[in-house]
Amino acid sequence: MLAAASLTDVLPEVDPGPEYSFGGSSELATQIREGAPADVYVSADPRLARALARGGLTSAVADFGANRLAVVVPADNPASIREPADLARPGVRLVIAQEGVPVGDYAREALRRLDLATALDRVVSEERDARAVVGKVALGEADAGIAYATDVEAVGSGVRAIEVPSAAQPRIGYAVAIVRDGAAARAFVARLLGAPGREVLREEGFAAP
Repeated sequence: MLAAASLTDVLPEVDPGPEYSFGGSSELATQIREGAPADVYVSADPRLARALARGGLTSAVADFGANRLAVVVPADNPASIREPADLARPGVRLVIAQEGVPVGDYAREALRRLDLATALDRVVSEERDARAVVGKVALGEADAGIAYATDVEAVGSGVRAIEVPSAAQPRIGYAVAIVRDGAAARAFVARLLGAPGREVLREEGFAAP
């Protein structure tokens, strides 16, 4: 199963049986185009999944969850980040995901909506997925990052979240599609879309699609 890194803690709870490979959704989509073996693709950007389906590389796409962005800061918050506007202050070290990675594109969209494009001048590192963004902040290698709210919660006491206003939130959804049809793939998708998946997603802080 090729799946978005922000689902690292979720999917093994939904179904512990499969072998998972987690990463940036765009990178995983490229792997599928290049013929990487996979039964199922789970994306943090439904557009990527639908592009694969249009190309005949996956089955029809099903939406199953939603998320929100948050500004993540170290627990001791040495740069005194209190609100997203503080990300544009001189001297702030910001980390976001790479352009083309869903969480990176969502972060850039949120900054544009907040009229904080100048905060991109504070970026000291661009990471391959949301978990790597949170990891950099937790290690003290950045003053702040922009990641999914669920990833901030998953790290625990090492970091804390600062809310991004609803008006600036991009529409963040998750989608699943079968790459190689078979009983195992169909069973996994059924669990993810059914009551077991909905319950785990709710407990981990994800919203309905």
